[in-house]
Amino acid sequence: MLCATDLLVLVDIQNDFCPGGALAVADGDAVVPLANDLARRFHAAGAGVVLTQDWHPPGHSSFADSHPGTSPFQTIRLDYGDQTLWPAHCVQGTKGAEFHAGLDVPMAALVVRKGFRPAIDSYSAFFENDRHTPTGLAGYCRERGFTRLFFAGLATDFCVAYSAEDAARSGFASVLLTGASRAIDLDGSLDAAMARLAAAGVTVVETL
Repeated sequence: MLCATDLLVLVDIQNDFCPGGALAVADGDAVVPLANDLARRFHAAGAGVVLTQDWHPPGHSSFADSHPGTSPFQTIRLDYGDQTLWPAHCVQGTKGAEFHAGLDVPMAALVVRKGFRPAIDSYSAFFENDRHTPTGLAGYCRERGFTRLFFAGLATDFCVAYSAEDAARSGFASVLLTGASRAIDLDGSLDAAMARLAAAGVTVVETL
């Protein structure tokens, strides 16, 4: 049963991660009506809803075209560790960075923008990819009294999984909803994410 100490985190449901986008996740737009329904259910129960938004400046260090001689989905070493290179996506102020037009969650109380620092990527809603620099979401949750966090959105094996894992690392009960998420599954990334989630103590369920 949902209650006022629960929070739904809808991760990166943006045009560039949906079909036709620069970094489209297969069937990504299928999460939109599911996310809307979840948000309504959480709101009706007095629980919280927040959104995350990938928000990259042009020429971000995670973009393959920022590194001559590289190609998308290649892994390189940056100052903070290994980084997968992506096609340029979710660039600030572009259509691709906007939330999907069908996403209807006016009850969301917060939008966490991530990946806005040019030199570091941010998969997680809690920490940038150095695994230390916070986004402020953990503090928000503690101030608001949220203790159990549910995650859905795009993509299961990257931003959704890293967010759920970091929620658990930060001391929250963490639940990933696979039915309202979709994966990229890049070179076994989905299996790797599931193993990390299990090790972190994240509960993985299809739906509520």
